[in-house]
Amino acid sequence: MASLAVVFHGCDVFSNSEGAAEPAFSEEEINSGGETTVFKTGNSSFSNPAPNLHGEALETHLAGDAHFEAAFVTAPSKINGGLGPLFNNNTCISCHVDDGRGKPFFSNGRISSVLVRLSLNDGTPGEPIPVPGYGFQLQNRSVFGVEAEATVEVSYEFFTETLADGTEVELRKPTYTLVDPYRTLPANVSLSVRTAPPVFGAGLLDAIPPAQIMRNADPDDSDGDGISGKPNLVFNEAKNQLQLGRFGWKANQPTLEQQVAAAYNQDMGITSPYFPKENIFENPEVDDGLDDDPEITQQRLDETVFYTATLGVPAKRNTENPIVAQGKKLFKQAGCQSCHVPRFTTMPDAEIEAVADQVIFPYTDLLLHDMGEGLADNRSDFDASGREWRTPPLWGIGLVPVVNGHQSFMHDGRARGILEAILWHGGEAEQAKIFVKELSKSEREALIAFVKSI
Repeated sequence: MASLAVVFHGCDVFSNSEGAAEPAFSEEEINSGGETTVFKTGNSSFSNPAPNLHGEALETHLAGDAHFEAAFVTAPSKINGGLGPLFNNNTCISCHVDDGRGKPFFSNGRISSVLVRLSLNDGTPGEPIPVPGYGFQLQNRSVFGVEAEATVEVSYEFFTETLADGTEVELRKPTYTLVDPYRTLPANVSLSVRTAPPVFGAGLLDAIPPAQIMRNADPDDSDGDGISGKPNLVFNEAKNQLQLGRFGWKANQPTLEQQVAAAYNQDMGITSPYFPKENIFENPEVDDGLDDDPEITQQRLDETVFYTATLGVPAKRNTENPIVAQGKKLFKQAGCQSCHVPRFTTMPDAEIEAVADQVIFPYTDLLLHDMGEGLADNRSDFDASGREWRTPPLWGIGLVPVVNGHQSFMHDGRARGILEAILWHGGEAEQAKIFVKELSKSEREALIAFVKSI
């Protein structure tokens, strides 16, 4: 219902149906991460321990922090040995810079904190098929004496999107080229470039009950609203069964532990008790010939997982600004929160006490949505088609320029700001995009101000 915003004791409020004053943002909503919320807005906004960590839990978090920043080196080495032989980066923090969003490319067009997923495309959905000699992921770096698999370069095609008020917005469509592959790639290879996402809030997302996620699923669009979010059922290596996916741009990892262990294994070539074997896939150079696997202990893996699970979530900002309050209404009117679902409550019996029984506002449904041909990578991943992507959380998005020094959004960083990101939406989000294109300049600015406040 439309309502008139007024100023009441310095805070924006709305009138409800009975005429009573209601704040535009409740205290609960301002605390985006529940008791894990932090109120710092500087360049360390994503790197604070959750305030409800104490004693041994805080010590474990700090130990994990050290692991997250530790640089691995070539084996054999008594300290942090085992890097590679093929890898993408030698530290976690190199991709997740300051625990935030990766910058996709350097000025010379070479990849920075991004990954290139690979698989064979046989035209059928399901678990990805590894590429012989490459596996599921391109490793663009290598230790001394070993040939890297390839390097990646990007070029852009630019075009203009015109809004209803005549404003022209330049968009860029990336084209990726593999340079100097160490062996010929099959013709039916699908590749997909993915930027490193922020790390904070991961433990809260891991603790959302599956039933809460599934209540937003509507794969057949039975209610006819044009939104057909569906779960991605992916393989849990520890349980040897399919499970609801939550992490990754296509929700292809079921748990935070598997996400972290896979990153150690794929991104850095570091084996663990979770993935005790090198990622060889018919490339003999990946096997260093050393009897040192697993290269990190279960304790180190556990502490790293705990760190990523217990980083504080930035609070909402600028909630007393009437423009932000107006943007909140427009966000809902556009239908954005059909996919970017604001509110969840985590499991009361979550394994990590700090993230248990928390009311959170991540603005994601963790489900897959058809985003249209413009964003399609044509690479299926379990139940995710080549046009489907998991809804990314929006919390903290307005702090990315402060923490990470860029505004590169979407799965491959093609969007240079929030408006560009909106204009790349298609498929199920087409009507929301059209709504935004029809807004006046002031309304558009209000919507963006709200998104930045999340």
